[in-house]
Amino acid sequence: MARSGLLELLTGPVTMVNYLSNLLFFGLLIVGAGITVAIASANVAFAVIFAIAWLLFDFILSSSIRLAAQWEKAVVFRLGRYHAIKGPGLFLVAPIIDEIRVVDTRVLAVNIPKQQVITRDNVPVTIDGVLFFRVSNAAEAIIMVQDYKYVISQYAQTSLRDVIGQMSLDQLLTEREEIARSIEKHVEHDTKGWGLEVTGLRIQDVDMPEELKKMMSRQASAEREKRATITKAEGDKEAAANLAIAARTMAESPGAMQLRTLQTIDGLGPTASNTVVLALPVDVIEGIGSLKTMLRHPSADTMPGPQA
Repeated sequence: MARSGLLELLTGPVTMVNYLSNLLFFGLLIVGAGITVAIASANVAFAVIFAIAWLLFDFILSSSIRLAAQWEKAVVFRLGRYHAIKGPGLFLVAPIIDEIRVVDTRVLAVNIPKQQVITRDNVPVTIDGVLFFRVSNAAEAIIMVQDYKYVISQYAQTSLRDVIGQMSLDQLLTEREEIARSIEKHVEHDTKGWGLEVTGLRIQDVDMPEELKKMMSRQASAEREKRATITKAEGDKEAAANLAIAARTMAESPGAMQLRTLQTIDGLGPTASNTVVLALPVDVIEGIGSLKTMLRHPSADTMPGPQA
């Protein structure tokens, strides 16, 4: 890419090499040299005049043959006025009076340099992007605009600043596709009638001040912590409700607590490092619980009767 740009800077736009014109020139030159040598044996002065005339004829004829690549269009100007569009392929022009300008009709990319923009909520941001376009009408692109690449680049920069200036920071961070389409429409409207077709625009990078980045990071961290706390509280609530249901179920089933205790002991594993010590057997604990219930709610049979 860099090599192609350097070549274009040194020699002009990269176009297809016209080998046919070169072959015709050198072929006619060899033929003319042979004829000149033959004439020079009889008349040297006439041979010199013939050589000059043949060389001029050779140059004019070979320069009239032009070649354009498949992606190129040649805009022909005759005596300074627009004449026709030639190409792609082989075509002929009138030497001396015709001048051609070759236009690349492929999709071109124009870099939008970093722009310092103030958003609608007064936040300074630096933003850049890439604009993709192609030449749809070579004659209008050459006649209507001095340098269509430079002009469309400037329009893209101004459109980017205008659109971003009407957006808030949150919209800029979440609606990048819509912003790119809006900038693209602005550029299309401004360059209408110049033979240019905008094919796309992409926003590359959005840079904000470091202080704002830190604040946004703290805000995001606080939001995540808030969601985690709410999730944990909801989990504790559901766990407490399930435990209450389990407690009622075990209280209504005699022996359920004993089975649960044995299951818990079995889940500890048979390793020697696990030692379980029960201060009282489970039967004794259940008996104590039954005795407490009897003492709190004595029955009618155990109440002392009246004395005779």
